Amino acid sequence: MTKRMGYRDWRWLALWWHHFVLLWSTIDGQTRYTISEELKQGSVVGNLAKDLGLGLSEFFDRKLRVASEAGKQYFSVDAGKGELIVNERIDRETLCGQSASCVLPLQVVIENPLQLYRVEVEIQDINDNSPSFPSKQHPLEIAETTAAGVRFPLESAQDPDVGSNSLKSYILSKDECFTLKVKELSGGRKVPELVLTKALDREKKTVHHLLLTVVDGGNPVRSGTSQITITVLDVNDNVPVFENAVYKVSVSEKSAEGTFIVHPRATDADDGQNGQIEYSFGVHTSDSVLSVFEIDFLTGKIILKGQLDFESAANYEIDISAKDKGSPRMEGHCSVQVDVADVNDNSPEIILTSKPSPLREDAPSGTVVALISARDLDSGNNGKVTLQLPRGYPFSLKPSFSNNYALVTSGVLDKESFSEYNIEITATDSGSPPLTTKKTIPVTIIDVNDNPP
Repeated sequence: MTKRMGYRDWRWLALWWHHFVLLWSTIDGQTRYTISEELKQGSVVGNLAKDLGLGLSEFFDRKLRVASEAGKQYFSVDAGKGELIVNERIDRETLCGQSASCVLPLQVVIENPLQLYRVEVEIQDINDNSPSFPSKQHPLEIAETTAAGVRFPLESAQDPDVGSNSLKSYILSKDECFTLKVKELSGGRKVPELVLTKALDREKKTVHHLLLTVVDGGNPVRSGTSQITITVLDVNDNVPVFENAVYKVSVSEKSAEGTFIVHPRATDADDGQNGQIEYSFGVHTSDSVLSVFEIDFLTGKIILKGQLDFESAANYEIDISAKDKGSPRMEGHCSVQVDVADVNDNSPEIILTSKPSPLREDAPSGTVVALISARDLDSGNNGKVTLQLPRGYPFSLKPSFSNNYALVTSGVLDKESFSEYNIEITATDSGSPPLTTKKTIPVTIIDVNDNPP
């Protein structure tokens, strides 16, 4: 059963509330102080006794105390002077973050009678933080075919300070291909962007090193940096180029199989597979070249794989191709001229153009006995042929034209002394060492009745 409250009870409750209100009174106006963050311990905030209209004796008698709504006891009271002082380090960024306003509310409580005062301490920002980037290194990869005008967003810097002490501007180190633009987003956030102003060329510059600096508006100014490393990605835009357009070489026709001939070299300014080269003979290379020479597809070295013969081919002109492995493949060309050096490897030949007919013994001097020609497949001195007859024969060689000779009589013939002559003709070339060939021509002498019985 619930007991109902009577008249006496209501009267007692009303008297209690009236007494409590008289004891608990507040000051309508608030006391507000403004200080900078990071003040040293013991720094004076303000004269609390004076500002609250209290005498120093009341600090002791009425047990004045200060309580902070922030949790930590950042402030205390010097009872001897009636001053509010800093009790421990105050970091505005820890308390209020990026908020434009940072106020610490305090409760000042005194007793006899019990009174509550509200005091606010505004914490002003100082430039105690440098702006900084999330990372000190910012790598970028950009293809060298990227068109001018393309933008690349960069990391935004952060500055815990506020107001004029916060981030102000970005500065980019000088580079002929890049400039900096700053885009401002909603909320005042500034985002730096790298702008490509000139076409990149990896072959001229592979890596661009830029320094992005951010500064705040404090005094003194604080700054932070980020190293931007731009790697230019290669595009297959360079043709392999040979050191020489034409390579000339002379090789002896007696060179053995496997002999090194020449090494045409090509270079490609591109990178990776775009710069890797494979060598080959040109698409229209004849079978005669392919049967004699081979090329190393990795190095480009040409070696002999067949037998050279100056008399068959005195020189070769070979087209060489160098292709990279890019997409699409780029191709360069050069020409190799191989001159085959003649060796005296052919003996001279004596050719009997007309066979000699029997010769009357009374034939006059100068009578043509036979027509002879000489030849040598070698060239130069190796192909120069000299003919000789043995001494004591009544015959001689009379040159006519282009290694053609006439064998003629040069003395008296006598069948009774020699009925037949075996004339040995010697052919010698001018090579080193010289080669010699001999040929015997039989000449029959016909008798004439030139002797009386």
